[in-house]
Amino acid sequence: MNAPQPAVKLRAALYLRVSTARQVEHDVSIPDQRRQGEAYCAARGYQLVETYIEPGASATNDRRPEFQRMMEAGTAKPAAFDVVVVHSFSRFFRDHFELEFYVRKLAKNGVRLVSMTQELGDDPMHVMMRQIMALFDEYQSKENAKHTLRALKENARQGFWNGSLPPVGYRVVDAEKRGAKIKKVLEIDPLHADTVRLMFRLALEGDGTSGRMGVKAIATWLNARKLYTRTGGRWGVGTVHRILTRRTYIGEHQWGRDYKDGTPKAQAETVTVPVPPLIDRETFDAVQELLKSRSPMVVPGRTVSGPTLLTGICFCADCGGAMTLRTSGKAKHYRYYTCSTAARQGKTGCKGRTIQMDRLDHLVAEHLEKRLLEPERLRDLLAIHLDRREERDERRRAHAAELVNRAAAAEARLKRLYDAIESGVADLDDPSLRTRIEELKATRDQARIDAERARAAIESAGQAVTPDQIARFAAVARRRMRGKDGGFRRDHLRALAQRVEVAEREVRIMGSRNELLRVLASENGVGTAANSVRTYVPEWRMGWDSNPRWA
Repeated sequence: MNAPQPAVKLRAALYLRVSTARQVEHDVSIPDQRRQGEAYCAARGYQLVETYIEPGASATNDRRPEFQRMMEAGTAKPAAFDVVVVHSFSRFFRDHFELEFYVRKLAKNGVRLVSMTQELGDDPMHVMMRQIMALFDEYQSKENAKHTLRALKENARQGFWNGSLPPVGYRVVDAEKRGAKIKKVLEIDPLHADTVRLMFRLALEGDGTSGRMGVKAIATWLNARKLYTRTGGRWGVGTVHRILTRRTYIGEHQWGRDYKDGTPKAQAETVTVPVPPLIDRETFDAVQELLKSRSPMVVPGRTVSGPTLLTGICFCADCGGAMTLRTSGKAKHYRYYTCSTAARQGKTGCKGRTIQMDRLDHLVAEHLEKRLLEPERLRDLLAIHLDRREERDERRRAHAAELVNRAAAAEARLKRLYDAIESGVADLDDPSLRTRIEELKATRDQARIDAERARAAIESAGQAVTPDQIARFAAVARRRMRGKDGGFRRDHLRALAQRVEVAEREVRIMGSRNELLRVLASENGVGTAANSVRTYVPEWRMGWDSNPRWA
């Protein structure tokens, strides 16, 4: 008589998951799930062959490495196990559609999903019960997310940091304790703040040997000098661009700008968290204008890299179309600026006009040299702006002095209180005295901080422009305008003129006083000007008779 064969044990895989990294750090949920899972398998005679641990991952999607590894093993031929054991169905998924999809995917390969706390069978009624449970789990997950988002938004409104890696140049510090929770805020990180300021300076002024730098040039410059990221890595174009466009650096950190899929939220849903500014708003806005002007969506690549002096800034006065390069002759020796509208559409689009390239280049450069780059003319053009700048600097200096006096007055009052305590006139145990001391300390410290910020703003604004600087600027600009390198000359010309219109009997040259003042006030003068400057702002051309006529 044959002996009965022992029953074959079902092979089981444990899947353990927690939602947040905090649960992992505090060792709350996973050990408990493992203990219960091992006891469950032993009680039912399952052979535990594998354990998959997913620390700090959401169950609302399948972007989980251990989950995917388990699914690969469960859908392989043959399957690595017969049963997947979870603490509850919510550990597997919190989306009823995804839960059913993966349950059926495992079932096709003969693998069952079993819950330790929600034991169900395979008949239609139990399948319906599982689906209802999954719906409740999904609803609960969305409700929890809604309440969590509301709490995070309120925390951000109060100026506290909600977590994640802080922006480069900042660090997270403890601010205050509320119950068991410690509220955190951002403060400037002195170790990396200078790197951020350097990026903005390179974008606006260059390093002294070149003009303004683009995003890629800044990344290359930093890497070449071994000024690496805070993790020791190399700078990339994307990282530099995010730093140059991030409003956090002017004291306005925007929390909750995007949804999980990366699409931007409405402005009303975004919370602006005040943080200590690293960059003044004027510098930040100037960099944004510069980046915008270089965008391929605004300025085509040929405008920046074209071989001609007036590429991208020369236009037909009649139709507003660009004047583009045309050549003639067997060796294309003769070069002209021609209305592009007339070239594309014929005389019906624009009657068109053509002018020799060398003649127009010489005409524009000569006018800038002889008329604009005269110290007296520059002083007349910039007189209003220089006066406004001087008034602004004077207000800033007066404000800084007022803050210093306020801090000194608070310090003097504190000294008198301390003298009164030492002489026995005042009692240190008096609550009102303690409160007064704290108020004076807070006033003194805040006044010192504000005074330091005011002094930094004055220093970042640079020195006032003097007549000698204007004269030197004019001389250097005239010399560099006539450089042999066409590209180098083009960069400097566009710091002075941003639009040239060719009419039938005249050429109109247009530029911006603000741009001219910015170039003049920079440390390197016209050498810092790039070819992507602000355009279409006709300001410094004083009158119709201030331009030469050609006919």
